[in-house]
Amino acid sequence: MSLDLSRIRALCFDIDGTLSDSDDYYVDRLCRWIRYAPFVTNPARSARQLVMWIESPANALLGLADSSGLDGGIISVMDWMQRHRKRHPGRLPVTPGVADLLEKIHGRYPLAVVSARDENSAMAFLEHSHLIQHFDAIVTALSAIHTKPYPDPIRLAAQRLGVSPDACLMIGDTGVDIRAGRAAGAQTVGVLCGYGVADELQRQGADLILPTTADLDGVLFGSRQPA
Repeated sequence: MSLDLSRIRALCFDIDGTLSDSDDYYVDRLCRWIRYAPFVTNPARSARQLVMWIESPANALLGLADSSGLDGGIISVMDWMQRHRKRHPGRLPVTPGVADLLEKIHGRYPLAVVSARDENSAMAFLEHSHLIQHFDAIVTALSAIHTKPYPDPIRLAAQRLGVSPDACLMIGDTGVDIRAGRAAGAQTVGVLCGYGVADELQRQGADLILPTTADLDGVLFGSRQPA
């Protein structure tokens, strides 16, 4: 895996598991309910598996698409699910280090949010977390004709940022983010602080995999090698 820093002119960020620490938040809440269930031997692991399924059903379908060869039909179903599901805005915590990262890169690169959230919940998170001022474009589930894993949202973000899609870097925590980025011609970074796992991100073709979103700082500004 490698990243060509000279190509990057703009950055696109997913929300859940990338900008927001939503996976740990929901796992903690679910653990409080299932830890007393007699059939649950490892509440934390069971809660995380359940949250990953509920919060990211598109990834399960993406795996099915890859294994079945039915990409076209299954991805159409994924697109419909992502565009029509509603997520409670909540007061989700920001992923550690993200606020400092955005503060540092704001003004050096144009930045976009590219999320499969509905617009209301995306805006609620960005406003409540005081991150919204860093972004020049916000693309949500209904902004483009199709949402992730189609390339449309990233192409739209690139258009709004005034760059070509292949000059963008898509940062996300799931195979859906990586697949959308690659389909748009963008470079991609997968982060392990959300719902995805390294094998999945690598299988979908991530150019680089980082432990957390905040680790992008070292890649962009020299303290970490981008490969």
